[in-house]
Amino acid sequence: MIPILMYHQIGIPPARGSYLRGATVHPRRFANQMILLKRLGYRGVSLTEGMPYLRGEKQGKVVILTFDDGYENVFENARPILKSLGFTATNFIVTDLVGDVNRWMLPKSKLPAPLMTEDQIRQWHDEGFEIGSHTCNHVYLSQQSPEVQHDELVRSKNYLEQLLGAPVASFCYPYGDIDAPAIEAVKQAGYQWAVATHKGLALTEDNMWALPRVSIIRSNHLLRFYQKTLTQLSHKARTVYW
Repeated sequence: MIPILMYHQIGIPPARGSYLRGATVHPRRFANQMILLKRLGYRGVSLTEGMPYLRGEKQGKVVILTFDDGYENVFENARPILKSLGFTATNFIVTDLVGDVNRWMLPKSKLPAPLMTEDQIRQWHDEGFEIGSHTCNHVYLSQQSPEVQHDELVRSKNYLEQLLGAPVASFCYPYGDIDAPAIEAVKQAGYQWAVATHKGLALTEDNMWALPRVSIIRSNHLLRFYQKTLTQLSHKARTVYW
């Protein structure tokens, strides 16, 4: 079993009552979580780096670290912490909004958050971290026509590969929205594996294009982080898809 952790923003949480306040983890809390992993002998790795461990081809104590949406505060706040510990991670980018803000949230949130620029994405990749796709426009993939699915998946992949000059293997479903046709579309677009948002520790027998994750939120103190990440609690709550 491999924990695949899901983060969004790493920054100062917005005011109490703000929409999705829990999705912003304070940098100090994030640092303490990563230090705990290191002290317990675990290494934080990207999704692609972690796949040989998930498939049983390698042995070791690893935790896969993922960040959804490509927020600038992840680049600014999480990246230095990860580098200092020798960890890597995967950042999933909404490609039509590179250098913009999280526009998919603005109908419900009055707090736009900047997204990484092309230069920051390149630097993230050049420093040994992974970039994955999160579609072009952060859409509910299962609700799109086959034509729109294809465009969202292939165009975002092509954009990132041209930007980085390297293959893009990893995908993340916006909103965790998946069904069997969406999973097949991701496969056909050429991604080698994908993560969603359903709960659980990842197993070798899981569908590699519908991997579960463990959501880490603002309120997760260190003991709760340990329970969710390194014990059987998340495994017991897991949901299996296809």
